[in-house]
Amino acid sequence: MERINIGRVIAGGLVAGLVMNISEFLFNAVVMAKEVEAAMQSLNRPAAGGGEIARLVGLTFLVGVATVWLYAAIRPRFGAGVKTALTAGLAVWALVYFYSAVVGSTLGLFPASLSFVGAAWELAATLAAAVAGCAIYKEAVAPQPHRSLEYGRNT
Repeated sequence: MERINIGRVIAGGLVAGLVMNISEFLFNAVVMAKEVEAAMQSLNRPAAGGGEIARLVGLTFLVGVATVWLYAAIRPRFGAGVKTALTAGLAVWALVYFYSAVVGSTLGLFPASLSFVGAAWELAATLAAAVAGCAIYKEAVAPQPHRSLEYGRNT
């Protein structure tokens, strides 16, 4: 079995993370800005500031890297390509975004409508990010043995 190409995992993960971060910005600051603000006010919390946003952006890049790493890990079993990238993206979405939506709405932290609209938005974003990031991934090329000397032959 070939080793995971960590450089390509990071490169693809940064691409996936960029797609996810752009999507999160559009959702939270543009499309659902009023709903997000109202939800934060209901919790007596201020809007996220620069420090919180920076941590969330960094965390989202890590989710992108984890998505491509998962793709690389399952690729030998499922094969290379879009279907496997979508499988990795779906797994990450379920473990990160869907789980968070269920917990947030169950505990009453956020309205169910905001949580599940967000989860649906993130499903599309995570699948697109997975396809984009996993397209960067290629297996590492195994070093070939040096053939300049042939044993047992005098030339």
